[in-house]
Amino acid sequence: MRTGSCLCGAVRYRVRGEPTHVGRCHCADCRKRSGSAFAIYGHWPRDAFELEGELADFDGDRFCGTCGSRVGLIEDDVVEINLGTLDEAPFHLVPDTEIWIKRREPWLHAVDGASQHEENRH
Repeated sequence: MRTGSCLCGAVRYRVRGEPTHVGRCHCADCRKRSGSAFAIYGHWPRDAFELEGELADFDGDRFCGTCGSRVGLIEDDVVEINLGTLDEAPFHLVPDTEIWIKRREPWLHAVDGASQHEENRH
């Protein structure tokens, strides 16, 4: 079981088990969402996710309406969690996929062992 929250703590969540996928994305949307050069995220089955608090929504992105922290995407069958919102740093959750590498900053190295995709992985 892992726990996480937004910056102010008004939204808290729990996820059970290991993620089915961990990725690093360099697309323009993820840059804007994260305020950084990339986003690191994990996918879990929707039934492994429990939420406390109210999330606001913008175009499918879920975030805290008070502090603005992006928690991720919540769909019918899967949740995509920004790994930076976990309470404990997820040092062992290494991306298995890196997407939108055509936008990766030249000073960033590829993730060792991760599949590399110019755009989306599908």
